[in-house]
Amino acid sequence: MPDTTTDQPTRRAGGAVVPVLAFAGIVVAVMQTLLVPVIKDLPQLLDTAPSNATWVLTSTLLSGAVATPIMGRLGDLYGKRRMLILSLAVMVAGALVSAVTSQLLVMIAGRTLQGFAMGAIPLGIGLMRDMLPRERLGSAMALMSSSIGVGGGLALPAAALVAQHTDWHALFYGAAGLGALAIVLTLLAVPESPMRAEGSFDLLGALGLSAGLVLLLLPITKGSDWGWSSGTTLGLFAGAVVVLLLWGVFELRVQAPLVDLRTTARREVLLTNLASIMVGVSFYVVSLVLPQLLQLPTATGYGLGQSMVVAGLCVAPLGLTMMFTAPVYARLSARYGPKVTLITGLLIIAIGYGGGLGLMDTAWQTVVTSVVLGAGIGLAYSSLPALIVGAVPASETGAANGLNTLMRSIGTSVSSAVIGMVLANTANDVGGVAVPTMHGFRVSFLIATAAVAVGLLLALCLPKAARPAQHTQLRASSEEEANLERAEEVLRGFRGRVLDAGGAPVARAKVTLIDRRGRQAGATLSEADGSYVLAVPGEGAYVLAARASGHGPLASSVTHSGAERAVDLDLALPGESVSA
Repeated sequence: MPDTTTDQPTRRAGGAVVPVLAFAGIVVAVMQTLLVPVIKDLPQLLDTAPSNATWVLTSTLLSGAVATPIMGRLGDLYGKRRMLILSLAVMVAGALVSAVTSQLLVMIAGRTLQGFAMGAIPLGIGLMRDMLPRERLGSAMALMSSSIGVGGGLALPAAALVAQHTDWHALFYGAAGLGALAIVLTLLAVPESPMRAEGSFDLLGALGLSAGLVLLLLPITKGSDWGWSSGTTLGLFAGAVVVLLLWGVFELRVQAPLVDLRTTARREVLLTNLASIMVGVSFYVVSLVLPQLLQLPTATGYGLGQSMVVAGLCVAPLGLTMMFTAPVYARLSARYGPKVTLITGLLIIAIGYGGGLGLMDTAWQTVVTSVVLGAGIGLAYSSLPALIVGAVPASETGAANGLNTLMRSIGTSVSSAVIGMVLANTANDVGGVAVPTMHGFRVSFLIATAAVAVGLLLALCLPKAARPAQHTQLRASSEEEANLERAEEVLRGFRGRVLDAGGAPVARAKVTLIDRRGRQAGATLSEADGSYVLAVPGEGAYVLAARASGHGPLASSVTHSGAERAVDLDLALPGESVSA
């Protein structure tokens, strides 16, 4: 059995856990938009050609895509808090490397290290699932999932202000300081989860996935420079298909794969991941279009002539609205479920882009567009981890959310490539400088609207959410009601003690509930007095398995008929049938 974790929180988390983890997510997101205000100046700053300067951004994207699912799986195996701190430490090291250089290759190396921090998002979500009571989990995961947009939105004006008034290297020193602060806060406020998945790390699977992702994302991000029909671009796409197919065949044959493709192929997981790509596409379009529109000179006839800082401030409401949407999402999801909330978010995004087509004449109109899009993207982003968490075993939370975060990153990569190509092909040549046109901006908004429409169709095809005992959302209006519902839930499960040969209690024994199909239906660790509690998803026959270090394993057949029954597990005895 590869799964040894529980779907219920096993430790009481302090009140600082959620804001600290969300802060870590925001710091990671800052890394993605850190250089946006100085993109056009990078060739001059690094004394290189524009095509070479783009590697400073591409390297972060590639390393983030590779690190996200890998760090999620390492967190499931060896501790999510430990891997979160490692991700942030690598990011700080990369920021310091970039801060002290203006050499292209060294800068690319530093930016590559910074990309590894993207794994912090799924790790934070996994920690929340392991530690938080379910009445707090919905809003907490929503905030963590939205942090990538919150950080990106807030970083734009801050980075613009720094870049406009100080040396651009100060951006990296500031990022390193934020990363170090996130590490300290994590060490002080976030306990390690005791939840672990069994098995070893799938090194070959990690190498195969890394190679496939690089082969896929490299031509997506560089295709406009190389030419979409060039041999290099087509060859890399073909190589990506071959490598990812071979990787998939290999993963299906491994006992403890990096990514459980059978779980990923489930309808709810597959459709959620595909919808995530569409949400990623829609999120990045506004980040690419509005800052350029705001900063174009008024002499163009449509540019709004704003400074770099003002442009950042006009787009900042995108991130702020996403942050304030988290508690709204929690209420909506608790009442209607994450599927309905995802659909609602996508509809609001469609309204934002549709209305935005006619709101490009003044700066205040771009603020309105940012607010509406922020609300929609916030709801959509918040729904994604809840849909994933509700569809996978607890021991796969880190890896599954890592893959979902990767899907969003692929969406933003596709968006960047497609919108960049559209704006370049519709630009006017003014004195040898390509100036984006209003037609290009509107076509970009239409592309985002089309992506949202596809995401909406995928969301409508999601299966209706079930309400199993371990569901991540409690339909309770207060903590007291939530506690009552959990108490009633326990009465419908198994409880008892794990004992040794002398009748003494066995602490931290692994107790696993297995259904008739051989799948894990629940798991936990026994307390210091040997006691355990396991909720049961439904009536029927199960197997209760227990084992602990220094003791032989025990497997007992049990039948649940709706009434509570104490079932003690004596590790000195062979398995026996127990009727509950």
